[in-house]
Amino acid sequence: MRDFATAYRRELIAGVVLVVLLTIYLGTHPRGPSTYVMTIWANQCVILGLVAIAQFFAVVVRGIDLSVGAIMALTNTVASHLLDGGSGAIAVGIVAVLGTGALCGLLNGLLVVFGRIQPIVVTLATASIFVGLALILRPTPGGQVNYDLADAMTLDLFGIPTALIITAVIVFAFWLPFRRTGLGLGLYAVGSSEQAAFQSGMPVTVIRLAAFSLAGLFAGLAGLFYSFVTTTGDAGIAANFTLNSIAAVVLGGVLLRGGTGSLIGALIGAFILKTIASLMFFSGIPSLAQPLFEGLILATAIAIGGADILRSRHRLEAFGR
Repeated sequence: MRDFATAYRRELIAGVVLVVLLTIYLGTHPRGPSTYVMTIWANQCVILGLVAIAQFFAVVVRGIDLSVGAIMALTNTVASHLLDGGSGAIAVGIVAVLGTGALCGLLNGLLVVFGRIQPIVVTLATASIFVGLALILRPTPGGQVNYDLADAMTLDLFGIPTALIITAVIVFAFWLPFRRTGLGLGLYAVGSSEQAAFQSGMPVTVIRLAAFSLAGLFAGLAGLFYSFVTTTGDAGIAANFTLNSIAAVVLGGVLLRGGTGSLIGALIGAFILKTIASLMFFSGIPSLAQPLFEGLILATAIAIGGADILRSRHRLEAFGR
């Protein structure tokens, strides 16, 4: 237990913070801890949680992906065109939405790996392209998503919010097995030291391409789930989700210098951010002042991540001397 607590101390601290915030939120909500309240909360958290997972895959290999929100917006607008009609058409539409996200991530990876350009620069440029494509598809918010499918994905099952079930599936069916695979271990190796990973015989190029492709895939999942929640497409959602995804991974114990952290931590960080936003809504803080507090939280989280990078560089410089 001591080794476990040491290895996952960041996630455990973030988890305790989340439990405290959620307890306060449910205690102050006018309707209390009802299934309805938990479902609304879970839906909002999972949207950001999926974007945070996308950001995690970029950060763990020493990158920052400024296009995750744009990919989410693009896939959301694609979904608003394709996720209606018969079951066969909807199934093809879901594959197209997720494929769009993965291809956008792969494009980022190709430009980073073979263009030898910093990820933050590449994704800043591609974000504009993806948002432009989203605006072409949906100049104004609109479209429609199958209501039965949307209800099935965003309501509850036997009193448990479906969004929390989706979260559990991602953690237990995907992340826990994946992190023990060669690719999962390779992500951490490349993030810790790309040169050491290369000298150890790891396919660094493939790993980095896979990391950005996974980032695109989960950003696509976020766009898909956002479509279920809103049942429409909106090209203007990119900016807030991108910034919040960076803050979420930092709050969840994922270090911006790469090689440290977990998908679970990124999820917890996203849940913390959304719970704070919900608390502010019911705390009586004027609506015009809420963006100020949200901005302070974002700035603090990103400053923590930046300070960690500086400390790491100073240690390396001292070691070099």
